[in-house]
Amino acid sequence: MGLTTIDWVIMLVYFVSVLGIGVVLKRFVKTSTDFFLAGRSIPAWICGLAFISANLGAQEVIGMAASGAKYGIATSHFYWIGAIPAMVFVGVFMMPFYYGSRARSVPEYLRLRFDEKTRGLNAVSFATMTVFSSGISMYAMARLIETLHILDLPFQRMNLPATWIFHFSVVVSALIVLAYIFLGGLTSAIYNEVLQFFLIVAGFLPLVWLGLRNVGGWEGLKRSVPAGFTHSWQGMQSASTNPLGVEWFGLVMGLGFVLSFGYWCTDFLVVQRAMAANSMSAARRTPLIAAFPKMFFPFLVILPGLIAISVPTTPSSAPQPGNPAEIRTVAGKGLIPPKLDESGHALRDRNGQPVLDYDLAVPNMLLRYFPTGILGLGLTALLASFMSGMAGNVTAFNTVWTYDIYQSYIRPNARDEHYLWMGRLATVFGIALSVAAAYAATRFNNIMDMLQLVFAFVNAPLFATFLLGMFWKRATGHGAFFGLLSGTSAAALHHGLTLPVGAVAGLKGGWLGSIVHNYPSEMAQNFWTAIFAWTTCFAVTLVVSLATRPRPDAELTGLVYALTERPKEHHLPWYGRPASLAVLVLAVTLVLNIIFR
Repeated sequence: MGLTTIDWVIMLVYFVSVLGIGVVLKRFVKTSTDFFLAGRSIPAWICGLAFISANLGAQEVIGMAASGAKYGIATSHFYWIGAIPAMVFVGVFMMPFYYGSRARSVPEYLRLRFDEKTRGLNAVSFATMTVFSSGISMYAMARLIETLHILDLPFQRMNLPATWIFHFSVVVSALIVLAYIFLGGLTSAIYNEVLQFFLIVAGFLPLVWLGLRNVGGWEGLKRSVPAGFTHSWQGMQSASTNPLGVEWFGLVMGLGFVLSFGYWCTDFLVVQRAMAANSMSAARRTPLIAAFPKMFFPFLVILPGLIAISVPTTPSSAPQPGNPAEIRTVAGKGLIPPKLDESGHALRDRNGQPVLDYDLAVPNMLLRYFPTGILGLGLTALLASFMSGMAGNVTAFNTVWTYDIYQSYIRPNARDEHYLWMGRLATVFGIALSVAAAYAATRFNNIMDMLQLVFAFVNAPLFATFLLGMFWKRATGHGAFFGLLSGTSAAALHHGLTLPVGAVAGLKGGWLGSIVHNYPSEMAQNFWTAIFAWTTCFAVTLVVSLATRPRPDAELTGLVYALTERPKEHHLPWYGRPASLAVLVLAVTLVLNIIFR
């Protein structure tokens, strides 16, 4: 079905709204603190929704559906094991350090706790990661627009090749995000993320409902997908008996501990939203408020992937320009088509099997199930998710660049107006770098695999540094610095010597020439890359710290758990206390794990 006037109107209203928010909030941005930290004035519930929405980028709605089609309901571990416990931990234990220290960024906290060189190393690695993450969102948006063929006719009328649609989509999405962040800074991003959260829910609820009804409900879905795709824990005792290709230890240690805690506890992208809260109590409640909707998101973003592969595969011709209803399923699985090369032929791995383009699960679901009007809402929900992921990474990038790189090493004593100007300039070149990263993402058939690989290099060793730094006062700056270097090097070494089954040496591993181990899946390789990085960083930090002189206790007050006064919140009602919210969140998560075991 083609897009009608109502579909275009819905999308146009969304774009006008996000730009309008930036225009309205521009007059409130007078200092660098207003631009980078929203003046630390945002209520807890808004910060909570922004906390989860900043993570609702391409990896959430496209990547999770892709992983659902590729790995099944076991993908829910990215939420119930790989997010909720870490979100509880950061709210209860770590936010007092972040917010109480008045640090403006995670790298700046590392300077306060350790030293300048540790801050510099993390700032550079984190800035690189945000560029890749933002680029992935741009890539996913451009692939969506290509798949829907909504720009084919305009390009034909202008005698422009269809291959330019991808490039055009990347540039336009970049310009929109650039505009509203340039104008309103973090405040604009946060309020847009709240709007985007509700749009995503409104767009995906009917998609799941229509899809499940079409395949015969949950029971019909179970009959249509491979055995084990509707269980999260059964068969996890061995890597060969579950879709993820990783045994329970690799899952719990690699995802549940290293990657999840490394992301939610140390990634400035999400921590920045809590640091914008208007009080210590609000900052601690921010990730806990976000955890409630987060635990139910598998039903919105993973189920579409399972539904996509449960639909019977019927070979058809390639889509014709101007007819987005036609879905390419030749040599695919359900609604998942093969990944194509530049000549239009299906790509194959070294075993001769078609490489499926799992990232197209959600776009093809929209084309199949959404009628006019609702299709516009669904597309707007997808566009909102991409904007959210891009904006979150860009605001984190411009803050770290300005405070932790530019102010620290290039222009240390400038006026505040100069840093506000630099923040806006950093927004411009940060998005330009993200555009380049969008083209690197074309080498992966599941963007979630690429993201977890990036996190394994950056967040996994960083979490070991934070764990020791916050809870062991003996940890030193030299230990943290060499631990981070060693952890990242261990990740690179492991990735360079291993390769997933069927993959070709290069971006997916094996680039050192000698393959010492083949993993059953890219995700399994990512988990173990993270484990090696975390373990190496932890061990090296421990050893070097014991061999170097620690800082005196007086300098660590408010930065280390044993030397920090506990927040007093007994006067708050039970639902306002982080500890009570944490218990409730963990209890509901446990119930969900039991139901879908």
